[in-house]
Amino acid sequence: MGLRKLSSTNAFVVTDLIDVPSFGIVRSAKKILQGGAKDLARSMTYTFASFDMQRGGASGGINATPDEKEEAIENFVSELGDDVGSGSLGLDAGKGIAPSSFAKLVEVDARSAMRFSEQGADQLGTYLTALGPIVVAEQLSGLEDKTVSIEGFGSHGPAMMDLIAERGGKVVSISTLSGSISNSDGLDAEEIRSQWDEGGIDFVKSSDGEAEPAWKVFQSGADILFAGSKMGAVSHVTAEKLQVQALIPHQPIPFTARALAMLQRKGTVVAPDFLAVAGPIFAAWPKDNETSSDVIASATSMISDALTESSKHEDGLFLGACYRAESFLASWHDTKLFGRPLAS
Repeated sequence: MGLRKLSSTNAFVVTDLIDVPSFGIVRSAKKILQGGAKDLARSMTYTFASFDMQRGGASGGINATPDEKEEAIENFVSELGDDVGSGSLGLDAGKGIAPSSFAKLVEVDARSAMRFSEQGADQLGTYLTALGPIVVAEQLSGLEDKTVSIEGFGSHGPAMMDLIAERGGKVVSISTLSGSISNSDGLDAEEIRSQWDEGGIDFVKSSDGEAEPAWKVFQSGADILFAGSKMGAVSHVTAEKLQVQALIPHQPIPFTARALAMLQRKGTVVAPDFLAVAGPIFAAWPKDNETSSDVIASATSMISDALTESSKHEDGLFLGACYRAESFLASWHDTKLFGRPLAS
């Protein structure tokens, strides 16, 4: 794994595979740990390998206080512009970074601009981010007449709610970094989209600024939990009490290794994050003459096929998916990976 420390600001980029075009997200906070970035890069490598793409995962961190952030991001973008322009690196704005702050990187990025095209009320990339977890949930447990909770609701959350409703599911609980809301009768997708557009993560707060604790989403009694607030959001402590039919990631690495083992013993279906979050890669590198509809169809069928193949392995879905990705990676790259995409 490669590590590059920037000279212009307190920031870094890790790449999972050396001398391979690498792509992933960048986060900003007062302190971004390199360990977490390495985990995110590893998950992205497994995503690419799961769909026969000879690319590697990357992730970055910009360490800055709120007062320092704007200048730090500007310096980060300036220093890495040539790498992104060459096609050797592709970086997306993650937590703590407004997408507009990466506009100069987007301008020179080798990936297709199709990901920014309109798809209903969302951009295609956002829609595909929502679609992947829904395809996985539909195949592994079904959504018709199922109750659903979304832990870590974000920018693709409204699209997820639309897709869940289209498939006959009912969202009964949502959490953001600001708290949670629940309704056993179901939350209205159109209303939630409007509230999200207006208030962002604070839409869960009442008029007096109060909100139910975010952890209550784990106690909603829903059939299916979509998890993704942060890496390791579902720990073994949470998993011990969690009663759901299926745990589906909608962001990378939301459960720990111990949580995975515990949930599997309970009979809970746990989906590999690197398959569930794969949707956007199909818009980043569309095939010749593909339309948005073609990309959506391709993402749906390829994620479904990967799930079907992985599920047949005698060691179960998660390890089956890992073996499948590792087999492709070994066919073109001689790096031996140590550690699978799981939170510690």
